[in-house]
Amino acid sequence: MYGPELLLLLLGALIVTAVARRVNWSAPLVLVAVGLIVSFIPGVPEFELDPHLILLVVLPPLLYSAALDSSYLNIRANLRPIGFLAVGLVLFTTFVVGVTAKLVFPDLPFAAALVLGAVVAPPDAVAAVAIGRKLGLQRRAMTLLVGESLINDATALTAFKVAVAAAAGAAMHPLDGVWMFVKVTIGGIAIGLIVGVVVRFLRKRLCEGVLESALGLLVPFGAYLLAEEGFHVSGVLAVVVAGLYIGHNAPRGSYTTRLQDGAVWRSVDALMESFVFALIGLQVSSIISDVELGPRLLLGAGAVLLATILARFVWMYPASYLPVYLNKRIREREGVPHLGQVTVISWAGMRGVVTLAAAAAIPTDVPGRDVILFCAFVVTVATLLLQGTTLPWLINKIGFEGDDARKDALAEAQVQHRAAQAAVTRLDQETEEVPDHVRDQLRSLAEHRGNAAWERLGRQEEESPAAAYRRLRRVMLSAERDEFVKARDKGEIDDEVLFRVLRELDLEEAALSRE
Repeated sequence: MYGPELLLLLLGALIVTAVARRVNWSAPLVLVAVGLIVSFIPGVPEFELDPHLILLVVLPPLLYSAALDSSYLNIRANLRPIGFLAVGLVLFTTFVVGVTAKLVFPDLPFAAALVLGAVVAPPDAVAAVAIGRKLGLQRRAMTLLVGESLINDATALTAFKVAVAAAAGAAMHPLDGVWMFVKVTIGGIAIGLIVGVVVRFLRKRLCEGVLESALGLLVPFGAYLLAEEGFHVSGVLAVVVAGLYIGHNAPRGSYTTRLQDGAVWRSVDALMESFVFALIGLQVSSIISDVELGPRLLLGAGAVLLATILARFVWMYPASYLPVYLNKRIREREGVPHLGQVTVISWAGMRGVVTLAAAAAIPTDVPGRDVILFCAFVVTVATLLLQGTTLPWLINKIGFEGDDARKDALAEAQVQHRAAQAAVTRLDQETEEVPDHVRDQLRSLAEHRGNAAWERLGRQEEESPAAAYRRLRRVMLSAERDEFVKARDKGEIDDEVLFRVLRELDLEEAALSRE
């Protein structure tokens, strides 16, 4: 899958994503559905899923971008429940699905059945997080979903390696598997932290936003390769830890780097996510052609799908409530989880491209490889389409929406007031001679920013003065921009002058157009 076919796939995926966003549909689900349909059109080239391409080129930037946008403090505060999801639930799902697969496919060795369990164990939270953000799901639920998706791939891929070795006939003591998991986990975290510290050190000394962003593009691939190929530890964890460290320290960097990084990684996310979800749908024809469809295979795949979904529910409720009721410190620190939150997270177990990539990476000498690949495909597509389409309905039905927006607005208003006071105090301390009208203008601007947050908090229906100021200022900026473009078209100014002015106007508009 290289050359014109890959380019057409990327272009088509972006077009479908654009249409889905325009009509306010979930782009990942639409891409999967369209891919399924296209795969049966005669003459469409077969897009074979290359596991090395996915694990090396696609997965690292997606994980790194998600880590950059994640809150290290929120993940650290919820590390216990995230660990239950990303480690405990993955291993539990591996075992439950392995036992189920052995029961419905008696000819499948138990080690090969565990390979299937490890393959379908890690959920992909891309679609779930997009739906949750759109519907205002509580921040803690979002933190759990994001934290799980960042870490569970490392657990699943380690369990996958152990199960594949056993299925291929290599003798491995259970303690060896535990040691492998500990080693790759600690090693991956250490490599990621080292990469993050080194990259931050270098970026602070580059002092140029373009070069800093260019270096940032290399981080996920460098961290992954260094961990996987250099030290044979978890590349997934290395990428995640590096992203969390760099993202946590990004506010201390330059504004140009932050602006550019935001634009760059949003574009990368859109391209990679469109590619992988379209690729999932396009696999159906090739996977079906490799197996002999029949009632036994279809019923067995359905049983594996059911076990995958139910295992998450069976794990979630005890893991959510037993530690809280048995440990007073946990109960005081975290509180009792909302039943709606637990239910929503239990249903948000859609599988993604990592599942198919791991299945495609199964060696050919593993017994029942075609059956494992087919079951993995069924679980991936069915969970995406079934759970992905019903998750918004479930969130609305439960009515479990957070009040984080109100709390955020109040906290922002309090801090913004202090920040404005600090800015005015610093202005008054400056001893250099400047015209009085300049000081008055700067003081007025600081006071305006200090009052804006309170106005947004208190005025819900009518337009606040701060909102009116931003709206009118954007109108003025648009008029200024139009005049400079007209002057360029008439030959009054050079393009270089236009671009410099447009950048200044764009930066001011970006500051006004906060989400």
